[in-house]
Amino acid sequence: MKRLFISQPMRDKTDEQILAERESAIKEAKEMIGEDVEVIDSFFKEAPHDAKPLWYLAKSLELLATADVAYFCTGWELYRGCKIEHTCAVEYCIDRIEPKKG
Repeated sequence: MKRLFISQPMRDKTDEQILAERESAIKEAKEMIGEDVEVIDSFFKEAPHDAKPLWYLAKSLELLATADVAYFCTGWELYRGCKIEHTCAVEYCIDRIEPKKG
């Protein structure tokens, strides 16, 4: 079973929107990979009240380091945190997948 990291834009989205997108990403990733996955929980519900964006990115990179594959949700290339996660995945040879087009 592969460990799956999900990179997704979260700015200006509700928790419900984020979680719905994650569920869709998990389903599609399982289909694309062809097996069940262990999802790495990168949705931080217990973040410090005053956490800055860099805090979230640091935690995300720590989790990305444990992944076998990273799923990049639609629009990832428009958000600096997702772009940094993608660069790290490329540079550290973590397999990457994206939603099917169309």
